[in-house]
Amino acid sequence: MRKLICASFLVLAGCVSTTTTQTPTQQRPQAQASQSNATTPSSGQVSRFKTVVSRVEPVAERMCRSRTTNLNCDFKVVVDNRPQKSPNAFQTVDKSGRPILAFNLPMIAQVRNDDELAFVMGHEAAHHIERHLDQQRNNAMAGAIILGGLAALTGASSGNVDAAADLGANVGARSYSKNHELEADALGTVITRYAGYNPVRGAEFFTQIPDPGDRFLGTHPPNKSRIETVRRVNAGL
Repeated sequence: MRKLICASFLVLAGCVSTTTTQTPTQQRPQAQASQSNATTPSSGQVSRFKTVVSRVEPVAERMCRSRTTNLNCDFKVVVDNRPQKSPNAFQTVDKSGRPILAFNLPMIAQVRNDDELAFVMGHEAAHHIERHLDQQRNNAMAGAIILGGLAALTGASSGNVDAAADLGANVGARSYSKNHELEADALGTVITRYAGYNPVRGAEFFTQIPDPGDRFLGTHPPNKSRIETVRRVNAGL
């Protein structure tokens, strides 16, 4: 079902900032564009956004239903209109488990073309299809149990046990985040291509955001690796 909603809301999981510390329920931060300071999209950019939604969302739903079982594939696209300066897009789910793809106004205003917008949308939809939120939550829980349990066995105070559990949850949540991003890039490439857009051109979005490099426990892989993934998958389609 295609639906576009403009709303202010509390995100359950989001790509909020490249420097934000994640909680176990957060999705990885999506990259932030920096080529423009625009925070409000023009009427033309809003029209472009609606067109991209109308083409990408049905493809994402079909891909979701063909690749998964017992997963809610009724994507809802929303616009996060809270005052923000940094472009942001993220995937989360509502209380009923319905997947939400959210874009804030600066993202709609600053993305350079239809292909980039379609790729970002396909990438976020892919996170849901690959069940990355569930995997991240499970990894965080396992990390909290392991480090919290080890601290308890050593006779640590309750405060230190809680701190160890928090650290374990953070490490666990980050443990596979780079792989998750590359998986979402790969499937997002397929969604973008099937929706009639150019994913290789869309992946040029990565050239306008800070490169995270290959940091230990970083949440994102190097931009070069992401672009190479898109090119490789696209070449095989």
